Amino acid sequence: MRRILIDSEKCLGCKNCSIACMQSHRGEDGVAGLNLSSQELESRNTVLMNSKKQYKPLFCRHCSKPGCAKSCMSGAMVKNPETGLVEYDYEKCAACFMCVMNCPFGVLKPDRASGTYVVKCDFCADKGSNPECVKNCPTGAIKVEEVTTV
Repeated sequence: MRRILIDSEKCLGCKNCSIACMQSHRGEDGVAGLNLSSQELESRNTVLMNSKKQYKPLFCRHCSKPGCAKSCMSGAMVKNPETGLVEYDYEKCAACFMCVMNCPFGVLKPDRASGTYVVKCDFCADKGSNPECVKNCPTGAIKVEEVTTV
C-alpha cells in the first residue's frame, strides 16, 4: 500500500506542501489568486515548529488501524481495504467530530468556514499517481512509498 512518508530533517518549513494541497482542492489551475486566508479553502496538512525550532510536517498517516474510522458512528470515515487509504464521505458525516478526537496525530480538523465537516487528506485520489504535496516539495522531505502493513 502506498503511503506518504516524511523526512522531517529535510523540511525547510516553506509550506509548499500546504499551498499545493489548497491549490489541488480549489478546482482551478495555478496558484495565482489563491487566497491563503480563505476559510472555504484549507490545507489538509500542516507544518509546525517544535520547541527545538525544527519543522515537523503533519499529514494523515492513513493508519493501519485508524482510530478515526473506528470511532465514526455514521460510516463517513472508512478504511478502504484495497487501497489502504482512510476515505471520508462528507455527505454521510454527522459532524460529531469523534474522528477528530480519536486521531492520534491531531491531523483531522473541522472545517473553518461552517464547522460541519472534516478536513482530511484524500491522497489527491483524483489527481493521479502522487499527491500534490509530494510533487511540490522542493527538498524531497515528502515522498510516497510502497509499505507493507500488518
